[in-house]
Amino acid sequence: MADIRSFLFRRHLRSTPTAFIVHAKRGKVRHRGAGISFYFRALNAAISEIPIAEGELSMLFGARTKDFQEISVQATVTYRFADPEVAATRIDFSIDPYHGRWIGKPLEQVGTRITELAQQYAVEYISTVPLTEVLGTGIPKVRAVTSQGLVGDARLAETSVVVIAVRIVSIRPQADVEKALETPVREKVQQQADAASYERRALAVEQERTISENELQSKIELATREQLLVQQEGANAQRRATEEAASALIASKAGAERLGLESASRADSVRVVGKAEAETEKAKLAAYAGVDPSILTAMAFREVAGNLPSIGTLNLTPDVLTQALTQLSTVRPPKA
Repeated sequence: MADIRSFLFRRHLRSTPTAFIVHAKRGKVRHRGAGISFYFRALNAAISEIPIAEGELSMLFGARTKDFQEISVQATVTYRFADPEVAATRIDFSIDPYHGRWIGKPLEQVGTRITELAQQYAVEYISTVPLTEVLGTGIPKVRAVTSQGLVGDARLAETSVVVIAVRIVSIRPQADVEKALETPVREKVQQQADAASYERRALAVEQERTISENELQSKIELATREQLLVQQEGANAQRRATEEAASALIASKAGAERLGLESASRADSVRVVGKAEAETEKAKLAAYAGVDPSILTAMAFREVAGNLPSIGTLNLTPDVLTQALTQLSTVRPPKA
């Protein structure tokens, strides 16, 4: 708003760059422009302040679709005044010369006009389409229809209102209808979630089955290899036993042959020794052939005495001594 201050009998106005001021005195315009300042007398001054900055107007209105369903439309319109002086002649933007505030409510008038026009164009289109189409693809069409209608409206052009943009924030049906419409979608989403869950579980089961099959295949492979290993170890043990038996047989045969050779050698040695001993005994016997038996007996006693152990004490009885002496006396000397 404009800043107005009092200096004795005059007042001073200072405006902002976003406000266009029109100062008229006695029916003639004395000052006009944005961001101006000037002195004036409150008693004969008529001052209007028109905003030249862009304004945002939010609106919420209801409409009925082709299939008689109530919906609510929330929209925002951006507008501005193209020619502030023209707007000042169409709408009362006059301000209090003492406080700088609008005497009326010009922006509310402009807002009401824009809201009614936007509602008119939007409702006319919405009434020709069913609810599902409005909710599905209706926002761009409603925005386009409303924007075209506001831009080409003659009443707004006469007041120098330029619509810059129209935004449809939301289009919503009544709560029970919205819930009913959401139910199939919610069920479909839930079915998709269940299908994804089932698919994930099926995939998990398939993976578990694959893992179990791999483990079973690994066990079978290990069992097969273990069986082959046992067979190979048995074959190796059998081959080892056969080779050991063959080696033992060969060693036994060699030992038998060696024992046979040793026995034959010992037999030959014994035979040779026996033969030699026999010949020796024969020679000895041949030497004793003509010897007196008593001499042979004495020689035998001597041989026996030579093989007897040492005797510490020998007791000779008279009978033994008499018999020995008798034997000695009977011994005849050998013939020459």
